[in-house]
Amino acid sequence: MASLPLVGLPTDRKEIGPHPFLAVGEKYVRAVVEGAGALPVLLPTLRPALPLEQLLEQVDGILLTGAVSNIEPHHYSDEPSYEGNLLDPVRDATTLSLVPLAISMGVPLLALCRGFQEVNVAFGGSLYQKVQEQPGFLDHRENPADPLERQYAPVHAVTLNPGGLLAGIAGAPSARVNSLHGQGVARLGKGLKVEAVAPDGLIEAFRHEGPGFLLGVQWHPEWRVTENPFYLGIFKAFGDACRARAAQRNH
Repeated sequence: MASLPLVGLPTDRKEIGPHPFLAVGEKYVRAVVEGAGALPVLLPTLRPALPLEQLLEQVDGILLTGAVSNIEPHHYSDEPSYEGNLLDPVRDATTLSLVPLAISMGVPLLALCRGFQEVNVAFGGSLYQKVQEQPGFLDHRENPADPLERQYAPVHAVTLNPGGLLAGIAGAPSARVNSLHGQGVARLGKGLKVEAVAPDGLIEAFRHEGPGFLLGVQWHPEWRVTENPFYLGIFKAFGDACRARAAQRNH
């Protein structure tokens, strides 16, 4: 039996009591196992950063997860961070360097929510800090008072780029997705091609134009991944890319 491909998940830094912890949400770990058919391994985000090239040589894919934190604005703008903005500068320091390195080394990458925004910033793009305050855009945030089942339920459609990766996975010109984000793409990063847009025109997904696998989506396909064929298809495509990478790496 062939060994499972290894998927690295960079961690979030969280304070629990007086101690810092490095953590990844269980839903992302489960989605790697149940959706991608891969073995998840945690990549610690530390300062100074661990040797990223050496880490990438040992894995067959990278999953950049969502998080409660946002990217520090100085990475993409001269705007100050708004009061109360939750930040994780240690994660920024790891992931913004990890993204272009992974692409250059041919490591498949799937990026979700915060991870989607990290990819955009890593390739020189910018973000809206508060999408809901931009003229013409909807409020894409969830209601934190709702139960999780309602927060993660599909709430709007995305229009899929004809002939794109997501359109092929969905087998349709559109799909319904959940929406749990306050920030979003303002200027698209270099080398990224739009895969999906929301009804208000906000970019909801992109892929990298070069060789290899890089897909970023603004929504959360990891949520109950086996119950949603479109979400499951995203993780299966990522898992297939990881298995191809593993076959090359172990040849």
